[in-house]
Amino acid sequence: MRKTNLLIALLAAMVLMLAACGSNDEASTEPTKKESTETAEAEGQEEAAAAGEEGPAYPMTVSPTVAVSEGRDGSSTSFEDVEFESMPEKIVVFDYGFLDTLDALGVEGIVGVAKDTSLPAHLEKYASDEYKSIGSLKEPLLEDIAEMAPDVIFISGRQSAFYEELKEIAPVVFVGTSQDDYWNTFLSSVDLAAKMFGKEAEAEEYTAKFDSALEEVKALAGTYETSLVTMYNEGKLSGFASNSNFGYIYNIYGFKPVTEDIESSSHGSNFGFEAILEFNPQVLFVIDRTAAIGGESNIDADMENDIIKKTDAYKNGKIVYLDGPLWYLSGGGLQSELAKIEEVLAELK
Repeated sequence: MRKTNLLIALLAAMVLMLAACGSNDEASTEPTKKESTETAEAEGQEEAAAAGEEGPAYPMTVSPTVAVSEGRDGSSTSFEDVEFESMPEKIVVFDYGFLDTLDALGVEGIVGVAKDTSLPAHLEKYASDEYKSIGSLKEPLLEDIAEMAPDVIFISGRQSAFYEELKEIAPVVFVGTSQDDYWNTFLSSVDLAAKMFGKEAEAEEYTAKFDSALEEVKALAGTYETSLVTMYNEGKLSGFASNSNFGYIYNIYGFKPVTEDIESSSHGSNFGFEAILEFNPQVLFVIDRTAAIGGESNIDADMENDIIKKTDAYKNGKIVYLDGPLWYLSGGGLQSELAKIEEVLAELK
């Protein structure tokens, strides 16, 4: 009897032990809340990566496209790297070229633009009340910008004088182009936008359009022996060399400059009509700055005078009037740079 009772007790103890082990096994395989969250995040990242939607990696250090900007008055401004803990959600943009790029890439979160300067035609949607005004390209509305509480402010050369004041409001990133290396600094600004906002795939797709366009314009440029880039401003002309703001017409598009004896300047050097006749380029490019800044332009009457009519460019119908707002105000953007090439092709083909 005692043996039977002992056997029953032992069997009961074994049953309890097996039940406890089973319970422990189940508990060890049940994920904790933290583990579930981490697993879901990992799976989400894998799915996003597979769909080409992987977001940018933050924290991120962003460098300016140009380290130092030289003012026309001899002053200079040095721009700093900026550390971002997360992707900016409220964006203020002064530079029209960078606004153009953000627009082309489909970046959301733009809250303020420089609406007090004439917006380029392809950026007219930013004139709506959906976007607040941050002033003009040369006169920021500092208090208004502060009220917007932006996460980032993108500037270029025209706002350099306000760099320190803008930094007190929000992180400031310089995204302008360099006169000495325009094309590469433009591409740097595109790369910057793509990395900051997770738009690398979109940027690659868009920049691929430049390959065929540049190949075509280079082939066209090779059919002319000489060219000259000028800018019209209220009846006066400025000339540009290959190391100037518009030097990419020579360096990237492939047009041969009629002369390199032109002073390097952001607005070009004074260039009279007589000088144009003396150099006598086969192609004469004219950028209408007067129209770009909203003035009344008499470019046709002023340019087609008795002196210019003696040039080969005039005789052969190769005076190319380039769109002022596009070339003077909104360059340095994905859409505008492609539009420039297309304009040259359309005018000379």
